[in-house]
Amino acid sequence: MTYRMPAEWTQHERCLMAWPTRPDLWGATFEEIKREYALVARAIAEFEPVTMVALPGRGEEARDLCGDGVEVVELPIDDSWFRDSGPIFVLGPDGRRAGVDFRFNAWGGKHHPYDTDDKIAAALLERFDVERIDSRMILEGGAITVDGEGTLITTEQCLLHPNRNPGMSREEIEAELIARLGVTTIIWLPYGGLEDTETDGHVDGVCAFVAPGKVVVQLPSDPAHPDYERMRANRAVLEAATDARGRRLEILDLPQSAFVEVDGRKTEVGYLNFYIANGGVVVPVADIPEDEGALAVIAAALPGRKVVGVRSRVIAYGGGGVHCITQQMPSADTTRQEPSADAVG
Repeated sequence: MTYRMPAEWTQHERCLMAWPTRPDLWGATFEEIKREYALVARAIAEFEPVTMVALPGRGEEARDLCGDGVEVVELPIDDSWFRDSGPIFVLGPDGRRAGVDFRFNAWGGKHHPYDTDDKIAAALLERFDVERIDSRMILEGGAITVDGEGTLITTEQCLLHPNRNPGMSREEIEAELIARLGVTTIIWLPYGGLEDTETDGHVDGVCAFVAPGKVVVQLPSDPAHPDYERMRANRAVLEAATDARGRRLEILDLPQSAFVEVDGRKTEVGYLNFYIANGGVVVPVADIPEDEGALAVIAAALPGRKVVGVRSRVIAYGGGGVHCITQQMPSADTTRQEPSADAVG
């Protein structure tokens, strides 16, 4: 059977998240990060069911902060970034659902241990009785964005980094993406974020599909921004590209930037790192004036959806955003005709 990865706006059965686990990563912000994760979970739960995975013994804490609207289950985990360690779900033409279990090495071995996180995708697929498709390639979900119609966008900075799959050529990586995710067209952008040393330039800090043929691109307006020229180079690639259906892409610019100080460190809250839920969009915000303009851009890109901003300063401090800490599980019975990105679920 041929499977394909659906777009994020396909109807979801649930959203998967993981409760923060590493005090060494969060330091003095460890208690605050739990509150931010809970705020994200509560916001998404207004649109669709949320399952929060917590370390054994941490479930009660997660339940207390997330509230009754969020299901909490206890499973062994190393870290709390399910976009990257969780399964990537694909759908068959008959509506059958499966999960691709790519390898995970903590973004090139940046955090240890990570062996339990490398096994969490298989554990989740078994728990939800979803077929597992094995891949030996290292891939994080934040490194790709798809339109559900055969087009995938990624960055060379991440997927070709030697700390991921040093034994694979670009052509071999493309072949595995095509085989496992059912895509036919791959658009390679040269750059991720210059200062994104944690993920080595995930695409979910660069651009995101919001509808077939329609992409939102982070395009900082300040020439002093470290990615001012890099994101314009990425945009030029997108302007010249065509998708799997042969269409030129409609590109919407997201010019706002949000820099704040967290625990003494300058931190950028990435507005692009949003999560498309059933009928809504949950967006990381910094509680600064620039939030309003960014939310307006995202609302225009995804009309018909309720846009909700959630304070995510500490999530950004840890290296990510709302998209990084979530992973959608598409419904198994809505595959033959996916809803429009503009439709309210």
